[in-house]
Amino acid sequence: MIIREWRGRANSTKAEAYPKHFREKVISELRHVPGFVGAQLGRRHLDDKIEFLVLTRWRSMDAIRAFAGVDVEKAVVEPGAVAALIDFDGRVRHYEVVEEA
Repeated sequence: MIIREWRGRANSTKAEAYPKHFREKVISELRHVPGFVGAQLGRRHLDDKIEFLVLTRWRSMDAIRAFAGVDVEKAVVEPGAVAALIDFDGRVRHYEVVEEA
């Protein structure tokens, strides 16, 4: 299992726009991608901004490659996310799950 990590930041005045996009667009599309296992969305306050942490779980790097393309570390950011955020990571990080409880 592979964890894919990505972060984006929003103005605190528009803090609900990204979670709404995540629920309505991202999850509904990822559910149809072979090898997608699940996702979590977290948030934290950073001064006057909100930072969102997206963790998606995948069966393999091959599944991620089929989703993200050859450059698996390039973030896949939809126009709805771009509109909801003031900035975001252009690159993602991958972690191999070593242990799960």
